[in-house]
Order: sequence, then C-alpha cells, then structure tokens
Amino acid sequence: MNQTFEELLVSHCAPTLAGLKTGSLFCFGAAPPGSVRRLVCHWHRRLQPRGLSVVLLLERRAPRRSVVYVYRKSQLRLLLESEECRAFLRRCGYREENTDGMLRQLACRMAREKDFPHEIGVFLGYPLRDVVGFIENRGQNFTCCGCWKSYGDPEAAQKRFECYQRCTACYMRMFARGIPVEKMALPA
Repeated sequence: MNQTFEELLVSHCAPTLAGLKTGSLFCFGAAPPGSVRRLVCHWHRRLQPRGLSVVLLLERRAPRRSVVYVYRKSQLRLLLESEECRAFLRRCGYREENTDGMLRQLACRMAREKDFPHEIGVFLGYPLRDVVGFIENRGQNFTCCGCWKSYGDPEAAQKRFECYQRCTACYMRMFARGIPVEKMALPA
C-alpha cells in the first residue's frame, strides 16, 4: 500500500517534528511530475511557522523517486557553524559557508552520485564521530546499530534510538487519531 506524503512525513520525521533531531529524510515515489514539488512547498509553508523547513533534495524521473528533507533550520545552522563540522565538510568538498549553500551542495552531490553521500549524516544530526566512523570503517566495526551505525558509546546510542522510536510511535498514534501535523510540530 502506498503511503501518503503526510503519513511518510510523520512516520519518518517524528523526532524532527518533536525537536529531538535536527533533520530527517524520506523517499516519496510514483507521483506525477510536479506534484511532489507542490507537496513540498505546501508542507514547507505549513511548518515554517514552527521553525521547520521542508525541501526537495533529489528528484529522479525514472524511476520516479523524490528525497524529501525536513529539518529545523536553527538547529542545522548551529550544527553547521561548529568548527568541527565545518572542517569535516570542507574535507568532503563543501565550499559554501551558509546553511542554504551547503544544502545546495548536498543536493548536487546526491544528484551526481549513485549512493547517498555519507556526510549526509551531519545534516540529519547524527553525531560527527559516527559519521566519520562510518566513512573510515566503510560501514563495518560499529559498536551499535539502530537509526544509524554508531561508533561511540553503544549505551548512549541505544538510548537515543529508543527515544526516537518512542517518539515515532507516539506521533503515529496522534496521526491516527486525526491530530494535524502542524499541532504535532513543536515550535523552535
């Protein structure tokens, strides 16, 4: 069964809507050309007053697949302004200094490369240690695996994963009861 845009937004982005996570991604497919862009614009307008941004990072025509990124602009800006993240992204080839420019570069990299660029974890709010660990270990030798592969303290990572899972379950129950997404999105 195909999920609606709104269902995917809640099921994949609940921790971001709740303010627990910087950003989230989901794929939306099989929609007529242009309709995904309209949905992204619609939800961006509805969630922007809550401090959230909704953008289309990638749109493939064949097969029709779109990657939608939902993020907290203020959280992402703080994260990308940290010297540690900035230095890491420079090593990955990012030259832009502001958040919007870095997002444009990420979108370009996603369009060019066959696989997701691994630095995308930074934009999703994964700990930098885990993003670097994944790249250096080629996805192997992790200490814990959940929403992502962790290369640090497995207990701390597991607690965070469980928090995100509880949040998603709670948001899905609210969605099933008909609570509007805007009401679930906590203000920044």
